[in-house]
Amino acid sequence: MTEKNKSSLRDFYILWSTQGLSQLGSSMTAFALTLWLYERTGSALGTAALAICTYAPYVIMSIFAGALTDRFDKKRTMLVCDTLAAVCTLAVFVLYKSGSLAVWHLYAVNVLSGLMNTVQQPASEVTMSLIVPKDAYQKTSGLQSLSRSVNSILNPLLATALYSFAGLDMVIALDLLSFVIAFAALALFIAVPRTSAEKKQGVLVLAKEGLSFLKETPLVLVLILFMAGVNLIASAFDAVLPALVIPNPRGGANVLGIVSSAAGIAMVSGSLLVSVMPKPKDRVRVVYVTMLISLGIENYLLAFSRLPVLWCTGQFIGWILVPVMSANLDVILRNSIPLELQGRVYACRNTLQFFTIPLGLFLGGLMVDAVCEPFMERHAASPLLAALFGSGKGSGAALMMFVLGLAGTAWCLVSGLRLKHYHYSEASL
Repeated sequence: MTEKNKSSLRDFYILWSTQGLSQLGSSMTAFALTLWLYERTGSALGTAALAICTYAPYVIMSIFAGALTDRFDKKRTMLVCDTLAAVCTLAVFVLYKSGSLAVWHLYAVNVLSGLMNTVQQPASEVTMSLIVPKDAYQKTSGLQSLSRSVNSILNPLLATALYSFAGLDMVIALDLLSFVIAFAALALFIAVPRTSAEKKQGVLVLAKEGLSFLKETPLVLVLILFMAGVNLIASAFDAVLPALVIPNPRGGANVLGIVSSAAGIAMVSGSLLVSVMPKPKDRVRVVYVTMLISLGIENYLLAFSRLPVLWCTGQFIGWILVPVMSANLDVILRNSIPLELQGRVYACRNTLQFFTIPLGLFLGGLMVDAVCEPFMERHAASPLLAALFGSGKGSGAALMMFVLGLAGTAWCLVSGLRLKHYHYSEASL
């Protein structure tokens, strides 16, 4: 590896570690706010609405945000967006300490934070491409998955512990401290090269170029649409999980933290694996086969089990292959999309791939509250349903898990047949 590549990886390590710390702080705040809200509403849909408010502006505005990313300096864009997002978190802190924090405040703040993340995320994606050599894409993608995995382990455990013993204000204070560290590292120690795309073209023109690229590159488009379906099912799962675990006699908020952390442990294992594994023969096949295993087994196991150890097992099986999928998809995208187009194409990807997340959160919460729980209550005397999904509050969530398992299996099988018609090769890149 050349000295230039070593320098680029040093920048990556600094950015990766400090941004990962900041993301941990933000995730802890989000988890603690979920607990705070569920305590006050007891509604799966009301809790899921927090994430909906974050993702809705993200998917609606992403196409235009990516054009802005390609037009302006990446480092400055990240600093401004992170600062504004921190201001939103500070507003929650002040409202909570003054005793005036209301549910609608959280929804409004999450909308604003989502707007900031809409611009920050594609800027961060392009920055990684600028500071990492191509031959290190799989390794660095694995390390990024590792940080997300550690986040998944630590944030529910730390957030639950701090929320229980020190209150919401302590969680938010640590979040703000992590922001200061990440901001200082990016501002003072990382140099991000400028690209030729940073020019004064109109935002609409740049956005159109991103869409045109996807239209002309069917493999990338089909993979994005496949992941949109995966995200629909996975986000519905996220809305259902608290409604399954918290009301269960063997569950509760602390158990939810442990079950959520099991997913993080699995992702750490998967991330370590992908960071050292050799290049697969067929990256496209890896993407859909791993999701078939994840979406199928996890949902079925949680639907039919009543024990926390089995919930944790389901989470582990469901998430261990996610970093493998993510790294292979990331390599395909980075090698297929020209660097000068990455900001706007990644932003278009965000809209197409992630618009199903708020939809899934809404549908998951709505199905539990309005369909599955009432259905199980009306048929409480059925010995078959009770044997399969349990009884009482939470049995409807178990039924919904089974529905998601069927949906995930069908989607991956159908998409896999379609993806077999597309070929990806790195030999010509």
